[in-house]
This record gives sequence, structure tokens and C-alpha cells, in this order.
Amino acid sequence: MPTINLSRSLLGDSAFDSTLEQDPLNLIRKVCHRFHTIARQLRLRRDYRPTLEVDDDYDLQDLLCALLKVEFDEVATEEWTPPYAGGSSRTTLFVNRDQIAVVSKKTRPGLTTKELVDQVTADSAYYRDQGRCSTLFCFVYDPEGRIGSPKRLETTLTSVSEHWRVEVLVAPK
Repeated sequence: MPTINLSRSLLGDSAFDSTLEQDPLNLIRKVCHRFHTIARQLRLRRDYRPTLEVDDDYDLQDLLCALLKVEFDEVATEEWTPPYAGGSSRTTLFVNRDQIAVVSKKTRPGLTTKELVDQVTADSAYYRDQGRCSTLFCFVYDPEGRIGSPKRLETTLTSVSEHWRVEVLVAPK
């Protein structure tokens, strides 16, 4: 009986892709890239039934937490009051055994790109100093396209050092 060699070239990249998909950061990226499609789908309810509208940061955090629970067995939450929040608390999600902190921000009228940069900088300093995690992943949800240059914002704010990583993803683009 002949032996069949199923090399990567015969299988395509599916075996390779499934390994990449298991990387926690890739799973988070996948959820964030699909977030807008999911948020739009939730608005399309039969007979105009009530649904979740992503109107602010709290709606964004709730839906993002639910979607991350599809990909991760454990999604922990932590409340903190950053200096930029005017006394309001923010929820941070922790995945991958608390090694990755996920913060989310929704653009809105009056929120400037400079303010977003300042917020991510404050979040990064807080979690780096805490020493609880090794990566801060910041998801900026921009459904109205308020950020003029999303790629530039991502590039400016994303950084990697020996013990600390900050990644920013803006979606949709």
C-alpha cells in the first residue's frame, strides 16, 4: 500500500493557520477585527426587537467581554479609575492567565486623537507599574471613522520591549 505524505504544501496553510489562531494575541485581534460586523448584526433584529447598541465605552466593554469568552475559558475583569476618566471607573479584561490586559475605547464627538494617545499612555503606565501582566492590548472602536489615520495611531502607540508590550488595534478601518 502506498504511503501518503500530507505535507504542508498539500494541506495548504490550514494546519499552520490553526496554530496561529491559538496564539492569544491573534485570537484577540480576530475578535476585534470582527467586532463591528457583530455589532451591526445585533442591530438587525426581527420585528424591531430591543438589542444592544454600542453607544459608549460601557456597551463596548460588555460586548467585547462576551466575545472574548467565546475564545478564552477565563476572562477576568478589574475596575480602576484612570486619571482621564473624570471619576468614572473603567473595566479592564484579563485573558491568557492574566498575562494580557485588554482595554477598550470607543471614539465619540469631542474625543481627540491626542486624548486617545494620553489615555493609552496612562493605561500602559498603570499596568506596567502593576507588574500583573506582560501585554496591554488596546482596542479602539471607531465605527464612524473619526480617527483620520488609524494605521499611524496604531504604529505610534504599539511598542515592544523585553518585559512589556503595548499593542493598539483600531477597527473598523
